[in-house]
Amino acid sequence: MKTALARGPAPDTLILTRRDIARLMDQRAWREAVELGFRASAEGRAVSPMPMAIEVADGAFHAKGASLALDRTYVAVKLNGNFPGNAERYGLPTIQGAILLCDGETGALLAIMDSIEVTVRRTAAASALAARFLARPDSSSLFVAGCGEQGRAHLEALSDILPLTRCLAWDREPGKAAAFASAQSRPGLEVEAVEWLARAAECDVIATCTTSAEAFLDETMVKRGTFIAAVGADSPHKGEIAPSLMAKAMIVADVHDQCAIMGDLRLALASGLVAPGDVHAELHELVAGRKSGRSSDAQIILFDSTGTALQDVAAAALLYERAAKAPGLSVALGAAA
Repeated sequence: MKTALARGPAPDTLILTRRDIARLMDQRAWREAVELGFRASAEGRAVSPMPMAIEVADGAFHAKGASLALDRTYVAVKLNGNFPGNAERYGLPTIQGAILLCDGETGALLAIMDSIEVTVRRTAAASALAARFLARPDSSSLFVAGCGEQGRAHLEALSDILPLTRCLAWDREPGKAAAFASAQSRPGLEVEAVEWLARAAECDVIATCTTSAEAFLDETMVKRGTFIAAVGADSPHKGEIAPSLMAKAMIVADVHDQCAIMGDLRLALASGLVAPGDVHAELHELVAGRKSGRSSDAQIILFDSTGTALQDVAAAALLYERAAKAPGLSVALGAAA
């Protein structure tokens, strides 16, 4: 039986900026947080309802929430604005927002966190976690489609777990790919800007990190044995992966029902080339050992990642606990009021 804990006055609410968050976490910590969220889901210690979308003229707001039972129960709700035209029109990030982290037993507001770093890093960490089960361990080359923050985060996260020595970078704006290649090249990792999507067939791993509304990656651009992390489709209006490629691949979803509504799985189901039962597993089943990962070097495997609040609440909980041990890093509402 769970014993009720004596509680004093509500704690001051921590405010964590993007800079704070970047200082508190490294690649390993992001992966640990994401794995914690999916494992808790498999064990019945985490709950995440379907997200809510609010459509506006030039974008949308997405609200995602989840609970997570650790030594204490945490509840997090994230509101993100997603505006693909922000960079070109206003010089602003595509995704902006905040996470509210609460005590799941008292309702106390524990922290308010900038959501940009969390969203970017936990998304890339989920792809790296999936790659641990689904990519060939000797994968040495990566194709990045979409050279924004998510593309950079994926290069960094995947480089941390795979022996990558080469990266090909593609973007609809060639100048962005060139800048990406210049900024990300380093000793031991050659990054080259490319003009043609077909060059994805040269690589062992592909990460699609775009805001595309139409599928652009098909089976002619993918060689046998490739692992694909498809992360750009996070609403019913987006898509990156051709249904014909989905039909050839072993599909793993972050959350099956969510992918069927707002991921690349949605397009594949609508085409009739893929049925709901064709999805091999959800990520939490791989983490818990209930489903197998890659079984041959020849398999094309696709991870359909729409982003789940399981990742957000686990990351927010770890951030809060780390911030509590780092005096002076965070601002408290109680102290500022």
